[in-house]
Amino acid sequence: MAGRRQEPLISFENALTIADQAVFSKTGRHLKNIEVAVLQGSLLGHNYDQIADEVGYAPEYIKHDVGPKLWKLLSASFGEKVSKTNVMAVLAQQTHRHNTTSVLPGDNGFKPSALEPPVGPVSLHSPLYLQRPPIESRCYDEILRPGSLIRIKAPRQMGKTSLMLRILDHAKQQLEHDGVMTVALSLQRADKAAFSDLDRFLRWFCTVITRKLKLPYRVEDYWSDTFGSKSNCTAYFEDCILSEIDGPLVLALDQVDEVFLHPEVADDFFTLLRSWYEEASYGDSGNPLWQNLRLIIVHSTEVYIPLDINKSPFNVGLAIELQPFTFDQVSILAKSYALNLSNADLQQLMDFIAGHPYLVQQALYHLATQNLTLEGLINTGATDASIYHHHLHRLLQNLREHHILSTTYQQVLEASAPIELEQLPAFKLHSMGLVVLQGNQVISSCQLYRQYFLTKNIVCDEG
Repeated sequence: MAGRRQEPLISFENALTIADQAVFSKTGRHLKNIEVAVLQGSLLGHNYDQIADEVGYAPEYIKHDVGPKLWKLLSASFGEKVSKTNVMAVLAQQTHRHNTTSVLPGDNGFKPSALEPPVGPVSLHSPLYLQRPPIESRCYDEILRPGSLIRIKAPRQMGKTSLMLRILDHAKQQLEHDGVMTVALSLQRADKAAFSDLDRFLRWFCTVITRKLKLPYRVEDYWSDTFGSKSNCTAYFEDCILSEIDGPLVLALDQVDEVFLHPEVADDFFTLLRSWYEEASYGDSGNPLWQNLRLIIVHSTEVYIPLDINKSPFNVGLAIELQPFTFDQVSILAKSYALNLSNADLQQLMDFIAGHPYLVQQALYHLATQNLTLEGLINTGATDASIYHHHLHRLLQNLREHHILSTTYQQVLEASAPIELEQLPAFKLHSMGLVVLQGNQVISSCQLYRQYFLTKNIVCDEG
């Protein structure tokens, strides 16, 4: 019999916040995606069969492994018995206790000196990586599917590369016995000369991947003027890469926006990626090796170059768009830093930086490790004495070097309501994280940016 849907005593986000905080305080790790899914299903009154169907796992695995281990983990974390039938009541009670008692920083054994500075992607085993259910579990499931393609899109410094690295790590662990190989390639690493024409770019592409996989270099043997660059590249991948590793290959392409800047390369390159995806899905070449290829494409902006929808890789596969952190997610992360921020404090921080992951991580890190108050952080945030000084200065320099972007952004700053912009500068400002898209209109993404850039001369003379 299907489980009866319950009226929740507590919102799922609040329940997850309390449960994840308790588990982290006890074990030093966050709840896993599958545990989050079981918790959510249980709070909704679903039985194990329903939960298993929703997450795509065998019912026996959920019922006899994940579920019992989760209740045991929560019981140890809360110091009282937790089961599937009473988890909602326990979490509601814990929420009440949390709201009426004071938790001092450091109560969970946390040592600020052990924190890693928030520079670059969050390291794989860091407790400061914030999961965004169900994104991770969807990506983890998809990457195990033969011939899969995952597209991750978000403005800069929103956590795209951190997610990409975790997908690669999951593939390594789950497909280890199948001989999986993984390659992470940032297209920003290509020299400008590599983008001069398609042939040169694809030679570079094949060469770099060959080197990363430590395979014999045979690019010149497979390059012929007779067949054309895309055919040469496809033949090389089939005969010299997929055949050589004879197992799954997960190819993650980061900073794909770099290709958008080179229309002479972009159209054919993206058509090539789409053709490989289709070959894996329903190709007629008769070579099953293409099913071993799984692609991850990571980019910061909307695809503003004209692409045939039937030849584009940006409208197939699993699409993931990362959003700013929510209030509850920032609350969870603050607890990971052993910070005791009230709801009013959290709201003040959210109003200032709007949940931008990089800005949030920087704020919490400095609050946890330095003699800096939230009031001081906000009062100095938009000044040259700010913890964000280098970040803001880099954005300022970027704007000043691009006249159209700076004049367009000046319009956004001076507007008191969302305004409509031309498509290309709107997409580029969004990729920089400076604006939020609202249909055909944009607004400044947060108070920090508005306050800082209104005090600067961002528009320089053209030329």
